[in-house]
Amino acid sequence: MALALNKEELSQYLVEVFPQVRDDFAIDALTEDSVIMRLLTAERHLRPGGTISGPSMFALADVSVYAMVLARVGRQALAVTTNCSIDFLRKPDGDAQMIAECRLLKLGRTLAVGDVLMFSEGSDKPVARATLTYSIPPAGSAAASF
Repeated sequence: MALALNKEELSQYLVEVFPQVRDDFAIDALTEDSVIMRLLTAERHLRPGGTISGPSMFALADVSVYAMVLARVGRQALAVTTNCSIDFLRKPDGDAQMIAECRLLKLGRTLAVGDVLMFSEGSDKPVARATLTYSIPPAGSAAASF
């Protein structure tokens, strides 16, 4: 399935419908099968001990799957998370940006399932793995476009 939005269109649309992402996340790469995003790590993302907080890692995983769904289905801002499971594997480096590699495992008419591996920039050892399910509004419904 071809992309409905390219990297630039997706970045602009995310800021338009979800302006909170502007200062925290960036899209590094986008293909038909995957998106690579980064958490622009700042002090607000750290927990005591100088490591990236769990809520910040959840946000990165969630935004990554949301971005991948939007890239494939187009401008459907009201797609929402219905399930998330995260395995925290090792301590992330609080001095490095967090990189997420996301791919869709399934994209149906009403549900999408994505898998995300997260790394501290510069390391090839994953710090967390997340699986998320998104609900996609029916095409043509009032909730389907923003």
